[in-house]
Amino acid sequence: MNVRAVFIDMDGTLLKASNYISHRNMEAIYRLMNQGVKVFLATGRHYEVTAPYHKEIGLQTPMICLNGAAIHDAETGRIMEMKTVRLNEERFHHLTAESPYNVVIHTANGLYCKETNEEIDYWTNVGQIPPRYIGDLRQVNYQDVLKYSVRTGAPTPELSALFKKEAAVIDWNDGFELVAPNISKWSAIKNLLTELRISPNEVAAIGDGPNDIEMLLHAGIGVAMGNASEKVKAAADFVTGHHENDGLAEFIERYLLLSYRSHAI
Repeated sequence: MNVRAVFIDMDGTLLKASNYISHRNMEAIYRLMNQGVKVFLATGRHYEVTAPYHKEIGLQTPMICLNGAAIHDAETGRIMEMKTVRLNEERFHHLTAESPYNVVIHTANGLYCKETNEEIDYWTNVGQIPPRYIGDLRQVNYQDVLKYSVRTGAPTPELSALFKKEAAVIDWNDGFELVAPNISKWSAIKNLLTELRISPNEVAAIGDGPNDIEMLLHAGIGVAMGNASEKVKAAADFVTGHHENDGLAEFIERYLLLSYRSHAI
């Protein structure tokens, strides 16, 4: 496999459920980088909770954040590219504000949310930046929205479908996310590949979620984690092990590291 670039999802792929990178995953990524392969993080997370892991690994590549809505510079963290999503706000809040859903709005200037929870507390702890606002989102003025996240606690495709004319919709088991039309991790990857003069056929993409499907379909090699849903696995060329069992490292070692491949031969 002539792979020049690898794009790795974070939650459910790079990270264990404890939000740590295992020694084996870290070692596999180091060896890959030592072969001259460019390694990127491509995540639904915002920059502040991506950057510490990017730094921990020692990556020098741009970060794809918020499902492709933002690309951040490796050194400065500044936004190199961003695509904002524009909804009919009155309609959006009419459909979500009176329900027991949590709504999280990621903007270029920070996070706004209806209420806090364990995940947002974790983001604050890791990113060292608390939400700019917590409360009734109809009462606050925010701009430059990169991603809306609606956490309903269950699949709600009938609700998310109401926004398909305004946004790209990503359905999860506990709700849905909205980004600008035609924006995805893959759209951001394509932009970076053009700059780097790397062909999609020279790319491996590894992930576990519905926000990874497009990059798994279009990359030269799409790899689904063992913990992914059947729909995600169906989009991939390979299925590796569970993220709790270092499935990321398992794939890298078996198929991408030259030293391992030569021993296998």
